[in-house]
Amino acid sequence: MQTISPQELKARMDAGEQLNILDVREPAEHAEFNIGGTLYPLGRIRSMDTDEIEDLKDKEVIVYCRSGNRSGQATMFLEQMGFENVKNLVGGMLAWQDLYGLA
Repeated sequence: MQTISPQELKARMDAGEQLNILDVREPAEHAEFNIGGTLYPLGRIRSMDTDEIEDLKDKEVIVYCRSGNRSGQATMFLEQMGFENVKNLVGGMLAWQDLYGLA
């Protein structure tokens, strides 16, 4: 499984890079705090409901959750479904908030 650190992701975001970021948490978690990722809960991925993100199969996709556990599962599921370049955000939003706060 490929990973990306919060520092690397933030640097790429700050550089204005166009990124495909998926938030696999639940809607309430996403509403509370997010870094701009598209909400796509893990349950949808587990049920193989990936129609809306099918066009990302050959692109880099960065996946995050609260701590990195659900996004790790999502990364593995997506890889099994043929997504070629999926990266898990190490430590998830907890690590991000430790480094950068809620802003």
